[in-house]
Amino acid sequence: MPEVDHGGAGIQVNRSRTVFAPLLVAFLLAACAASSPQSELQVTTTVASLTTAPADSANTAEPTATSTTSVSANSASTTRPVDPSSDAAAPPNWLGSRVLPTAPDGSVTPQTTPEELVDRKLITLDTLPPPPSDAFVGQIQTMDDQLAERSTWNPDCPVTLDQLRYLRLSFWGFDGLHHQGEMIVHADSAEDIVSVFGKLHEARFPIEEMRVVTDEDVSAKPTGDGNNTSAFVCRNVTNGSSFSQHAYGLAIDVNPFHNPYQRGALVLPELATTYLDRDDLRLGMVTEGDVVHRAFADIGWGWGGKWRSLKDYQHFSANGK
Repeated sequence: MPEVDHGGAGIQVNRSRTVFAPLLVAFLLAACAASSPQSELQVTTTVASLTTAPADSANTAEPTATSTTSVSANSASTTRPVDPSSDAAAPPNWLGSRVLPTAPDGSVTPQTTPEELVDRKLITLDTLPPPPSDAFVGQIQTMDDQLAERSTWNPDCPVTLDQLRYLRLSFWGFDGLHHQGEMIVHADSAEDIVSVFGKLHEARFPIEEMRVVTDEDVSAKPTGDGNNTSAFVCRNVTNGSSFSQHAYGLAIDVNPFHNPYQRGALVLPELATTYLDRDDLRLGMVTEGDVVHRAFADIGWGWGGKWRSLKDYQHFSANGK
């Protein structure tokens, strides 16, 4: 039976728009990648763990309508013009800030999708320095205490830190720009996941956001508009006592807003109801037989879009649950 999920990692994390400040070490990684020969799929596996610093408050400001994106780290910043052919828009100022009313049982009624998000193509706000070139780079790092602290990992999780890996993955945004994202996955699947996102990168499949899920994300009040592509979240399945596949780092949610979860009247994210119409194909959606579905099928992962009792179009997992 499919896992009775709460819309996967992407749904919970997307209830917060916390943006993490990149570190100097991220620039060093980018410099190392730039010095390596470029190839279609460039994978780097290292023994040393990658550490991070507290978020910079300068990176938490509301986005404004602009034709550029910026990334800041240690007082260094760059501004990149958005590809004019991308037709991408700046995130609306209200995104991530309108808390939806909850019922006594904690549920949220699905909402009509705001006009700005009916065909969602938003500029990606960089939380890590962009890759040095258009070549795909996938980096595999071991976990350390600081990475664990800013994730949802704790000693009660069903996996130990040495069973997890931290990935840096380059991806194309809806803005036509090359970005660098991050996620935590199970060590046994790390190389496979890098290969999956290498294929998505080659096809220029757009991804809006890719960052590590935090405890603050999970506990944040629902806004119903998040869109984080993510993997590891240490939690149980919804209304159950067993661990979700996300708690093992063996499930990934891709563009959750474009690919919502639906079970009966429940829709997650709650503002993504327009994307329940899977015949109205829009950029960022996952469909049967497309590049995303095939890339995960190639590593043996199942897709929630094929489940019968519910539909979880964003969800891919190693055991198909």
